[in-house]
Amino acid sequence: MIDLVIRDALLRGYEGYCDIAVEEGKIIKIGRVEDRGEVEINAEGRLVTESFVNPHLHLCKAYTFSMIGEEALEFYHDESMASTLYAVEVASKIKEKYHEDWIYENSRRAVLEALKHGCTYIRAFIDTDTKAKLEGVKAILKLREELKDHVVLQLVAFPQDGVLRDPGSEDYIWKAIEMGCEVVGGIPWIEYTEEDMLKHIEKMFTIAKYYDRDVAMLTDDVGDPTLRTTEMLAIKTIKEKWFGRVTACHARAMNLYTAHYFGRLIHMLKHAYISIVSDPHTGPLHARVKELLSSGVNVALGQDDVADAYYPYGRNKMLEVAFLASHILWMTRPRDMEILYDMITKNGAKAMNLKNYGLREGGEANLVILNAKSVYEAIWYQAEPCYVISRGKIVVENSEETKLYI
Repeated sequence: MIDLVIRDALLRGYEGYCDIAVEEGKIIKIGRVEDRGEVEINAEGRLVTESFVNPHLHLCKAYTFSMIGEEALEFYHDESMASTLYAVEVASKIKEKYHEDWIYENSRRAVLEALKHGCTYIRAFIDTDTKAKLEGVKAILKLREELKDHVVLQLVAFPQDGVLRDPGSEDYIWKAIEMGCEVVGGIPWIEYTEEDMLKHIEKMFTIAKYYDRDVAMLTDDVGDPTLRTTEMLAIKTIKEKWFGRVTACHARAMNLYTAHYFGRLIHMLKHAYISIVSDPHTGPLHARVKELLSSGVNVALGQDDVADAYYPYGRNKMLEVAFLASHILWMTRPRDMEILYDMITKNGAKAMNLKNYGLREGGEANLVILNAKSVYEAIWYQAEPCYVISRGKIVVENSEETKLYI
């Protein structure tokens, strides 16, 4: 008997309704399944897709907005370099209170919230520097182990306050990778000079090469058209042949680049196979998503923040992120909605360099059975998934009941 069979599912790219057979955590058949399943779910014509992917989340800061207040938020929403740098300094004060115990509790709450909404893949950026030390790393390593059968947590050792600006942070990144973080992070634009920005990238690549790790950096996260760290990252990626293993998050300054320079940057991004992760809801500027996509650059959406110094909202709900992006990016046509859905599933998986992702025979059975009959409905209503399946097992069953007394 098969472990799990989902019947009468509506699948993207398939005609009519299909069954999905799952055995030992893998999808073994899509089509008409005659055999019975030990567990059977009737999708009743609802949309079934891969589970959602969040390739950018500052997990160690989740639910700290009430602790830090609104000062950083006010300055971060100003487009100037000075204001953004000051916002980062204000936000870093929370790290004076960092402790493994409360970071673990907040992070666990945020990850379970994501799971409820159908997200089973998260790339978690963890502040790793002379203020945060390894408190967040220890907390989220513990959480990763606890939830390993339900959620894929990729940990990014992230020097939030810079490497040259924060002497000693580089040592903590080395230690964090040794402890088990999968990804080397970076934030080169925060350094004082272009020379230091380049050194920042080079130092982080030294670690990535030594441990054979992927790289994820926040680049050009401010409205300054002279910033060039996305380009620096692309050039370094090409030189080191780290193709397909590097992600640039934000790249907000891109919005202000001249057409000539932007065209040159696109060429470099494509050559390097760099993914861009955009979080248009968390700042006043955003990467030029539609132009990047039409040029063949992989672009995904991220939650970025959950109730922290930079963004007071966030439910770790990727359908909500897609809904917000639809408005901000003016992607409201049906074909745009399909692209937005890719940006919270397939494109995010590519950004995270996931190898066995996808609703296909042989793929991991990490799925959502949505309470929707189309991608349009899914993004429009953002209803909770009826079921969330991780590695072939039901991990969430949501129900919604409304009574009208009229």
